[in-house]
Amino acid sequence: MPAEPGGVVGAVAAGMLALALIGCGVSGGSPTPAPMPTRTPATSAATGLRYVALGDSYTIGTSVEPSERFPDQLVRALGSEEPVVQLVANLGVNGYTSTDLIRDELPALDALQPDFATVLIGVNDVVQGVAIETYEANVVTILDVLRARLPADRIVTVAIPDYTVTPAGADYGNPPQQHEAIAANNAVMERLAGELGIAFVDIFDLSLRAADDRSLVAADGLHPSGAQYALWAERLRPVVRELLGS
Repeated sequence: MPAEPGGVVGAVAAGMLALALIGCGVSGGSPTPAPMPTRTPATSAATGLRYVALGDSYTIGTSVEPSERFPDQLVRALGSEEPVVQLVANLGVNGYTSTDLIRDELPALDALQPDFATVLIGVNDVVQGVAIETYEANVVTILDVLRARLPADRIVTVAIPDYTVTPAGADYGNPPQQHEAIAANNAVMERLAGELGIAFVDIFDLSLRAADDRSLVAADGLHPSGAQYALWAERLRPVVRELLGS
């Protein structure tokens, strides 16, 4: 979930932020850069497709162990079936907006040379009150940059989950209003991805289960737990496998 923007270290590492507002990380507070996971050596990815994950706290997995992040769980869910997918970089940064992703994450792609990418971005645009027109323009830029480097069937966009149903959700804006804004940003991403033939995987409904099942919420009371990310990975798996087989 959101916090203050950090930075990317070098070409492939991003500066993570601690959750800033009320210790949960939506907005406010001072940036606290920390090293991000960096690219796996090329030798370890030589036999598989190089996977790079772009996004915010939902990609870097704020408040869960690295193995519980959805990109890591997706790779495990895909298994050893060819082509094998290797996660070479998770560029997600807690608190990042679509503007931050453009500035700090997209420039890392040339050095990382991904064969496959996921992108999940937009919740911090909602929390920070970024106009939907600005978000839409940024999504166009993000998808255009990805398409310049990857075929459409090697890119997957992921919906923004609804944080408003979590225990700490009301700390970050009026829940009904924020719920609608998240849905609106998701509609933008789905439409623009569809126009380019890029897959959009909707996990919004899965996130709503956290209203009744608190095991789907991380210990910070705001972000998804590893159990929720497992649900995401299971929904992503058949979509990704079908794309990789095409």
